[in-house]
Amino acid sequence: MIKGFEFKERYNTEDLISIIYLLRQPDGCPWDREQTHDSIKKNFIEETYEVVEAINKNSSEMLREELGDVLMQIALHAQMEAEQSNFDYNDIVDDLCKKLIIRHPHVFGDEHCDNSEQVLETWNSVKMKTKGQKTVTEAMNSVPKELPALMRAEKVQGKAAKIGFDWDDVSGAIEKIRSECYELVDAIENKSKAEQIEELGDLLFSCVNASRFIDADSEEALNLATNKFILRFSIVENLAKERGINMKEASLEELDKLWDEAKTMYN
Repeated sequence: MIKGFEFKERYNTEDLISIIYLLRQPDGCPWDREQTHDSIKKNFIEETYEVVEAINKNSSEMLREELGDVLMQIALHAQMEAEQSNFDYNDIVDDLCKKLIIRHPHVFGDEHCDNSEQVLETWNSVKMKTKGQKTVTEAMNSVPKELPALMRAEKVQGKAAKIGFDWDDVSGAIEKIRSECYELVDAIENKSKAEQIEELGDLLFSCVNASRFIDADSEEALNLATNKFILRFSIVENLAKERGINMKEASLEELDKLWDEAKTMYN
């Protein structure tokens, strides 16, 4: 057994930091010792989505476990930086506490907010100031390019909307979707691959605009559509199997009839 470790009935944050430290030592775990920020960055993303899955399933037990996995990722990254004498876990906590205090002047200062909307305005105002952002463009550029594309588009559009650069209502966003559809069709018929991709992107961007006006999360909406497609497709497969239809050899007309039937069975 590795030196310096003590079994306990209940562990705390300091124990977590100690365990991660021991795992990274020469006599610790070969896998943990070999990891870098880059090698485990996708793990962080996966663990975060598993937290979202637990929330969607309304499972406290699963949420408790998955939050622990996210915390492990944080502790690992902190330990890697501690080994380079850059910062450690406690520095992260200290920075976070200071940020929360600064961005809540209505709680820890003299400002006053009556509702959540005012709180968000204060948060964003303080955020831009502390990050040295003087223009909305700078704030837009600060939205990570690594975010899912729909989520990033929504955040960028939201920043433009805050200064009035937006449609008056959803009708403007819907009309823009129609316009972009026509432009995409025209690009597919007459233009280069690069222009087709550009027009497709414009259409998707316009759809995100509409999602904001109906107060819908575009990522969640697309996931719901994907889930619906999978369910209907499973019905089509079952119907084809029951009727002895080979889907690979069936005509598109035959498959469309099965699809329409599946839609009536699951709206």
